[in-house]
This record gives sequence, structure tokens and C-alpha cells, in this order.
Amino acid sequence: MSSHFDIIIIGSGAGGGTLAQRLAPTGKSILILERGEHLPREAENWSAKAVFVDKRYRTKEHWYDKAGHPFVPNTHYWVGGNTTFYGAALLRLRPGDFEETAHAGGLSPAWPIKYADLKPWYDEAEVLWRVHGARGVDPTEAPHDPPYAFPAVRDDPGVQRLRTHLESQGWQPFSLPLGINRDESHPVTSQCIRCKTCGGYPCLLKAKSDARSIAIEPMLDLPNVTLLTGRKVLKLETDPSGKVVKEVVCTTEHGEERWTGDIVVLAAGAVNTALILLNSANDAHPDGLANGSGQVGRNYMFHTLTAMLSLTADPLDSTFPKTLAVNDFYWRDPRGGFEHPMGHIQLLEYMSGQTLEGQISDWIPPALCPTPFLNLAAERLLSFLVISEDLPSPDNRVRLLPDGRISLEYTHNNMEGHDRLVKTLDQALDGFTDHNHLLTQHHFQLDSLLPLYGTAHQCGTVRFGTDPKSSVLDPMCKAWELDNLYVVDTGFFVTSAAVNPTLTVVANAMRVGDHLKERLG
Repeated sequence: MSSHFDIIIIGSGAGGGTLAQRLAPTGKSILILERGEHLPREAENWSAKAVFVDKRYRTKEHWYDKAGHPFVPNTHYWVGGNTTFYGAALLRLRPGDFEETAHAGGLSPAWPIKYADLKPWYDEAEVLWRVHGARGVDPTEAPHDPPYAFPAVRDDPGVQRLRTHLESQGWQPFSLPLGINRDESHPVTSQCIRCKTCGGYPCLLKAKSDARSIAIEPMLDLPNVTLLTGRKVLKLETDPSGKVVKEVVCTTEHGEERWTGDIVVLAAGAVNTALILLNSANDAHPDGLANGSGQVGRNYMFHTLTAMLSLTADPLDSTFPKTLAVNDFYWRDPRGGFEHPMGHIQLLEYMSGQTLEGQISDWIPPALCPTPFLNLAAERLLSFLVISEDLPSPDNRVRLLPDGRISLEYTHNNMEGHDRLVKTLDQALDGFTDHNHLLTQHHFQLDSLLPLYGTAHQCGTVRFGTDPKSSVLDPMCKAWELDNLYVVDTGFFVTSAAVNPTLTVVANAMRVGDHLKERLG
């Protein structure tokens, strides 16, 4: 095999997989370097004990918080990246998310592109990733977006009762856009079976729209696309001028490998992309590759999250509850009294007793929560996720310590709107649920975060912009200081917004891919 390729892509998740898929029809030689392996299809894919209690597929590496305490991030290194385990909620950023916005906790800066600039690729991404939804209900959606190509996933009876309950209070709940291969009109032949093992699990049926099933696996037989697994990229080396990446250096079980490419694209995840750049310091880039602005690794964001676990008096008739969301409070409190953004609410996946055991085991000993009790609770459980915007701060950062350890220094911010939204949801559930319990991510130190969430929505560490003094990438996601280096994972985000990031990553990778098609001729 030649060691030179037209394009080298580091990472096979939503960004890297989509970019490779976009460029594959050009006939250019493409190398995808993935540190993980192909995820085995095995019974454990659907085992709550294996996935949540034993953490069979989760990384074993340790990161360190700002106090030097170790923790295991909620990160998975497999072909397809973290999308293999995500909940398949595929929402567009709202048009206002691209604009400068005043929050109670500070200013959310504008992006260098606008919603209209990304809209054509959002339209295409929703079709390719089989997003099921319904326009015209979400009060924050853009007014002229096309109808979804796939109808909204129906509510289970228990969720339908919740929808009616919220509507009776004047709320406008809408169908959560989901990327699944579900045919509601032909359930017998539908690939998706509405199982209890969706979000947090790898889909044994490959009915979830993730990077491995949508992007990577359809390319495996193409003669111009090469996927190499078990390749952890350590650094990028440049020519003497420091303007061009000449070699990609990775480690394997057999030792070091070096690859060369005309175009090099980082899609290793916001944290690991920043670490690769920081580890690539040289005479031309003494503070890290592409880091003349000093922003590489800074502005780390991952959403402010609270899980609300609500118990009903009777068993809840819902085995696939993640079909409903609320954006009424996204920009402000419509009841008055708070004119700043609050955030987004969505239902979480079905949680079995062992799922709960895995989520709480980091801070509550399993002996205090016996399995029969947890199973009884799970039958009556309705789980909400409250998401609020995490504002960028240069002091929230990832660093590579001299001894090679990964340091994630982070302090929560912008809490007032989030706390108001949690309280609002709690009050709204009066009369529907008997008891609500909050598991608030921001109330724990970084080494005790909710395992279900943790670093899952990481973004912002190599943000793009219009000024090379304050950003790492230009508006097309090319590094300002290098002629052939791009980034297409969540690292390019300027702000976190308050919705799931995956669809934006896919749409942007399509956008960058079309740019590279023109550049490569």
C-alpha cells in the first residue's frame, strides 16, 4: 500500500465519516485513520449490564480535572465514533444560535456563518441520516425549512398523555427529530423495532442513523477509500516553513506509522483534535500547531445538563419514550420575568433497572439500590434531559500535561437560565408525576459527572472565525496558519447552543467536503 493519499481523515465519526463519504465519488484516494476497531455485533450490544454497569465499550483511559483528580470520560473509540452510542436526536441549531445573544451569564458570540449558509446542507443531512420529524410545531424553527422526508415517530400512550398534559398548560411540545430507520406504517418489516436499547447502546440491528451505518460501512468496498483501524494519531509534522502538514504520525500495536497526504483533516473529537495540535508543536509553531491565536484547547464547552427522573403512581405505558421535546423557553420565559435564554427539554431513552444502576454507580454504592427496587422504579420512570447553553470561556480548556496526561480544566457558567428551566419543568409535572428527582451534572465535580452525559457534547476547542487573532480556523474550517489542514468535528463550534450537535457536524462536513471538491478539482 502506498503511504501517500490525496486526503487523510483522522477519525471516523459524524464529521470524518461524512467528509469521506462526500469526497469518495471524486475518485481521490482517501485514507481514514481510526484509533478504535470495528464494534463487534454481539448480544452484549443490547445488554444494560454490559453497556452501563460493566461499561464494556467505554474507553478505559483517564483524564484529569483542574484539581488533578482522575476521571473516565464518557467517550467511545470505535469505528463511527460516539455516534454509535448516541441517542439519535438530530436537531438543527436555531437561526438565532448563529447570532450574538445576551444570556443572563454573559454573551454568546456570533458565528462566522449564518443559518442560511448552512441550510442547504441541513436539508440534505436530514434526508441522508433519515431524520423523522414534523415541522410547524416547534416555535423556534426557521420558517421556511422543508418538511421532513420521514414522518415523526409516534408517541407511546404514556408520552401522548404527557404531551396532552403539557399542551393543557399552554406549552407547545413537538416531536423530537430522530435519526432511525423506522417505518411506522409497516412495523413488521421495519428495520427499527422501537426497542428499549437505543440511546447509550450500539444498535444491534443497525437501525440507528450513526456514522458507521450511514457513512463508513457503505464505503468499505470502494477502491479509493482505505479505512485503517487501531491507529491513534499522535501528531502532525510540517515542512520547514510550517505552512504545510507533511506527515501524520500514528501509533499502532506494531509500532509507529507515518502517512502523507495533500489534504489532512482532523475529526478526532473536540478534545483529541486539540491534543493532537498541541502535541505537534515545532519551531514554526512553538505553542502547538495552528495555535498562533493561543486558542487551541480553549473555549471547551459541553452543555449544562440536568436529568429529571420522574416517577408516576402507576406503571408508565412507554418502552420508547424519546419522542417529545419542548423549546418554548429556548430564548426567554414566555410568561415574562426573564428575558434571557433558558434552554431545551427532551425526553430521554427508556431506562431499565440496570441502566439506572450504571448511571448512579459512580456516587451511590450499588448495595444501597438493590436491583428489584430499581426495576420497580424503571417501570414508573419518565426521564427528561434539560439542556442549556454553556458559554465559551478561554479558561475552560483541555491541555496536554508534560507527563502526557490529559487535563480538562472546567468551571460551569450561565446557570440562572438553566436552573429556572429545571424548576419550570418540575412545576409543570405537578399532577402528572408523583415525584421528581434531579441529577444535575453541574452539582458534581468533574470526576463525578453523570456517566450518561459527561463529555458527550464536547465542542469549541479549535473554533472557527473571521479573525486569525481570536480563532484557530477560517470560516471554511481550514487552519489559518496552514495551507492543507482542516477540522470537521465539534471543535469548530463557536458556541454550544442548547440542542444536540450531531446534525450540525454532519451538515458542516458536507459543506467543507463541497469546498474541497472545488479545491481538488
